[in-house]
Amino acid sequence: MEINDLVRTHRPHADAPTLDPAALAALVRESRGPVLVPGDDGYDAERSGFQRAYRHRPAVIVGARCAGDVVVAVRFARAQALPVAVQATGHGLSAATDGGLLISTRRMDGVRVDPAARTARVEAGVVWGQVVEAATPYGLAPLNGSSPGVGVVSYTLGGGVGVLARTYGFAADQVRSVDLVTADARQRTVTAESDPGLFRALLGGGHGLGVVTAMEFGLVPVARLYGGQLVFDGERIDAALAAYLRWTETVPDELTSSLALIVYPDLPQLPESLRGRHLAQIRIAWTGSAEEGERLVAPLRAVGPRVSDQLREMPYAESHTIHQDPSDPHAYDGDNALLGGLDAAALLRVAALAGPAAPAMCVVQLNHLGGAMARRGGPDGVAGAVGHRDARFALRVLSPLIGADTGEEPGTGAPRSDGPDAARATVRALHAEVLAAVGPWRIGRSVNFLFGPHGERPDAAEVARSVHDADEHRRLARLKDRHDPENVFRFHPAGAAAAGPSRRPLPTHRPAEAP
Repeated sequence: MEINDLVRTHRPHADAPTLDPAALAALVRESRGPVLVPGDDGYDAERSGFQRAYRHRPAVIVGARCAGDVVVAVRFARAQALPVAVQATGHGLSAATDGGLLISTRRMDGVRVDPAARTARVEAGVVWGQVVEAATPYGLAPLNGSSPGVGVVSYTLGGGVGVLARTYGFAADQVRSVDLVTADARQRTVTAESDPGLFRALLGGGHGLGVVTAMEFGLVPVARLYGGQLVFDGERIDAALAAYLRWTETVPDELTSSLALIVYPDLPQLPESLRGRHLAQIRIAWTGSAEEGERLVAPLRAVGPRVSDQLREMPYAESHTIHQDPSDPHAYDGDNALLGGLDAAALLRVAALAGPAAPAMCVVQLNHLGGAMARRGGPDGVAGAVGHRDARFALRVLSPLIGADTGEEPGTGAPRSDGPDAARATVRALHAEVLAAVGPWRIGRSVNFLFGPHGERPDAAEVARSVHDADEHRRLARLKDRHDPENVFRFHPAGAAAAGPSRRPLPTHRPAEAP
């Protein structure tokens, strides 16, 4: 946006706030990155992320290039009574701002590895693929997730269950320091020594406490893996599920695995081996020798012939090939349950509910937890706020929202009457039924695997409380009151947590959003 254009009044919809032109001109002058309002070239591209069912509809976007831009943006938002949302890649978008200010951090992409200290320092827009690329030449690895395109910061603030999770714990356990801009537009570096309470809260409960501009975390000495997938077809799915559950009771902490159930649509763009098939994929990452890995997976291979067997020795730089997550943006919604246990009958019920007869496509993933994740604290002994570390499994359900790629009317940006709500109602009913099958073992949820606007659900408060136990929930609420009493940062996965009786809403120029 050019300063001379500020005489225009941008109103993307009837309830949008009217911004002070002088203040907006000052924001443009003080920001190194672009400042965009509806109607500007680049506005739609900047607000769009990986999640295409829901998009932010902000009154103003600041494309931050540095921490100073974040400070300026938060200061402007406070002065204009605008709530603030933050987006790097948009994979985990769970609450979209409608008329607030969006800080886009994708330009903050600096990565620095210190091989002697075994640490990496990353800026707010960095994705895991960049860190893997920077660390692996030194024989080091981050605790990255399965997809190289996911942003480091939001993933880590939610805990972060990655490829090496049972061996080295949550990504949050490796964090050494966090650079943060709080709601008072102050920059601060938070460590276990400088502010133990806030530091602990950021490691697993950090969404909504400020804007993270940089983070330093430890790397681990892993240069190669034995890993990949074993894929079974519909005839052997029941046997594979039962064998997998038994197998997880026997494997060492150095083996991290998950199981996925997918009914692939019969589409010509899919490989012939996948088209129209119901498959079980067992994903494996073993940090020991390939010979020992072969011995460990023998009980799984004994289930019978596989559609494919991709287990092999690989450099850690190829760890993203284990899960083969989709890389193209799309529309989806998802929920999850953390489980204290699970039996084969319940897992078979899950497979049937999400199978070929389901009313919508439903991808199921069961992560084997435990190991280092169950031990509180990282290498420095600091226990973060990651919830429910005693969970043995995480059951995740995710469905594409067919035909709901933007949820907006073309040209106007107004919410569409037919989507994504219609598609979402169908998949959420299915997800609820699938998760009910594991109800007896359910102990909570993982904030990392909440996809879509769960703050709008009738049970939104329960969803927010389920991420942590009651004591941790109260501690986080007190910190939220202290650091963001006006709920400036309300667009986060457990946003309903901010809606306690003492929460003072930020004044707005229009009807306030649900926090």
